[in-house]
Amino acid sequence: MSTEIPHDNDLAYADEELILEDRINAANLGEQAIWVLIHTVVAIGSWVVMMLVITMLKPESIPVLITLALSFGIPFVVGNIFTRIKQNDMAPYTWLIGLIWFLIICLWILDMPTGPNQCYHCDASQKIFLTFFSPTEEGGLIDGEGRLIGTWPAAAWIGYGIGSRFALKKKPRPE
Repeated sequence: MSTEIPHDNDLAYADEELILEDRINAANLGEQAIWVLIHTVVAIGSWVVMMLVITMLKPESIPVLITLALSFGIPFVVGNIFTRIKQNDMAPYTWLIGLIWFLIICLWILDMPTGPNQCYHCDASQKIFLTFFSPTEEGGLIDGEGRLIGTWPAAAWIGYGIGSRFALKKKPRPE
């Protein structure tokens, strides 16, 4: 077992490598941001197409939970196929877009006043549950469109991110 002390030249070389890696990563930020935008648009586009098809099939006949499953599943498949065709490390990060979107809409809902026909006497958890997750009741806030505005688009982005993660090829680890 040797306990060699690194020379100053070795430390300087390691520092230069780290600085070079940081510069390369900084140069890629713009490209990464564009890819996140592309994947975000593809994910929400696949959801919009799915919603248009459901609308043409009469939405009264399709249960809320089926729509939620399709909102997750269709972008999942699209993300998987898109990422298999064009390998890109940014595709799985669309789940963050979905989470941020959902949290913003939740804050908007929590800030809304209650009243007759609008989640009267609801506390915060009831507002969130009735607006986004209840399969049978509506909270009455945002005209009963909480799932359309908050839950289903978020599920689409999250589904796309998970589907694309499954499609990424594993890179060999540097040793």
